[in-house]
Amino acid sequence: MLKEQQQLGQRQITEFVEKLKSAASDNLVNLTVYGSAVSEEFHPEFSDINLLCVLREASASSLQALAPVICWWTAQKFPAPLVFSQQEIPEAAKVFPIEMLDIRQQHHVLFGKDIFADLNVPLDRHRFQLEHDLRTKLLLLRQHYLLANGDQKRIGWLMLDSISNFATLFRHALLALRLEAPKTKSEVIEQLALKIQFD
Repeated sequence: MLKEQQQLGQRQITEFVEKLKSAASDNLVNLTVYGSAVSEEFHPEFSDINLLCVLREASASSLQALAPVICWWTAQKFPAPLVFSQQEIPEAAKVFPIEMLDIRQQHHVLFGKDIFADLNVPLDRHRFQLEHDLRTKLLLLRQHYLLANGDQKRIGWLMLDSISNFATLFRHALLALRLEAPKTKSEVIEQLALKIQFD
């Protein structure tokens, strides 16, 4: 069943690429898949297929030309791609260093030149975003834990829902500590737990 789902997903991606190329014409610079879809932990039934689209220019008329294709893609139960103009990418690396570092480290180009392999991601900005995101997620986790009011089932779901976000941030915490981060979520959590001593 999983193999059939993977083949179906690949056919849908191929069809999306062709539709997008036709709609965008020479305005399309790059289409890249990133995230769990290009990781060892990809699961066709549970993992998203995250796409990033880079255009030469992203005016309202340019976006409108792509809208029918994007609506077709989301109707297949996939998330809408992120859309950047080409000139926004270097600035995005300063504002979203965690996300752009992840994309630089693990991505697959579906169309165009690979503009992420050598993307400069400022690590000083990475450190600030990491602390901001960790503290924000911790505050939200505390709020939801209090609202669970001791209900073990709700707490269990809260912990499960939190794994993906915290595992990503824990991996970046290891990188900020200048340690090599494992590829799987469980290994990341175990390694950081050993490093900073938490259960």
